[in-house]
Order: sequence, then structure tokens, then C-alpha cells
Amino acid sequence: MPAHPNVQAVQDALENAGSVDGSGRPSEVRLLPDAVHTAVAAAAALGIEVGQIANSLIFNADGEPLLILTSGAHRVDTARVAADLGLGTLKRATPDFVKTHTGQVIGGVAPLGHPKPVRTLVDTALAQYGEIWAAGGVPQAVFPTTYAELLRITAGTAAEVA
Repeated sequence: MPAHPNVQAVQDALENAGSVDGSGRPSEVRLLPDAVHTAVAAAAALGIEVGQIANSLIFNADGEPLLILTSGAHRVDTARVAADLGLGTLKRATPDFVKTHTGQVIGGVAPLGHPKPVRTLVDTALAQYGEIWAAGGVPQAVFPTTYAELLRITAGTAAEVA
């Protein structure tokens, strides 16, 4: 059975970036038996701490997409992030906005594999974990990586977002 096009795009992006997991092996997208729409569900399915889940959250930042990869253990403080970035408005994106800018749906947005690069912030709270997991393009797909790799493969900026 061929992979979903979004999963294939994420796997291709991981391979093109030479991305590795916490053990130094190539990062590979894995399909879980069921969709995991929340960090709690993903952590339970993987048998890991919820903080090890890198939630991929798309925000509308003055009309432009902003991807914030935040630890599943906390919420983004939009007022803080907006102030830190000098934005007029920072709000949760609509499903259509997310799909337009990532090609993916809420609940499965990956840190990469988008039609065009998206400005990305990576939560410094993720640095405490040797391995973290991110969405793989659809709600039942995930892949292992590290904090340093997330910064590298997304060209992201480390930020305190909570």
C-alpha cells in the first residue's frame, strides 16, 4: 500500500535533510494503529512522556504562517510570542489557513514537508529530552528526532513559547 502523499513528503524531507533520531539512526515516519490528534494520545500510543511530543501548531502571524513546535506538556503563550516577535496579532490559524500553508491537516501537521518553508520557532522545553516525536503529515503518523535536529531540519529558532 503506498504511503499517504503527506507522509511521503515528510519522509522525503527527512531523508533530504539527513535527519536522525535520538540514537543517531535515520528518522523514519511510523504509522500508528489509530490517529493521535493530541499530545496526550500520541504519548500514550508511544509509551513516552507527553513532554516528548513536539506539537506542530500553526498560527496566523499578521497574515503569515508561523509554526511553533511546542512541548506537549504546555501551551503556547501567544501574547508572549507576539511581543517577542514584534507582531501585531498572533492567533490560532483556521483549518483552511493550515491546509493552504502546510498541505496538511490539523492534528497531523509535521515540522517539515510543506509546499514552502514556514517560519518556525522550536520550544526550548524540548531540549531536555534525548528523543522527541513529531507528527508525520497525517494524524496517525509520527517520527522520532531530537531537539537539535528539529532546529536544523526546520531552520527553526529556539524560543521560550510558554
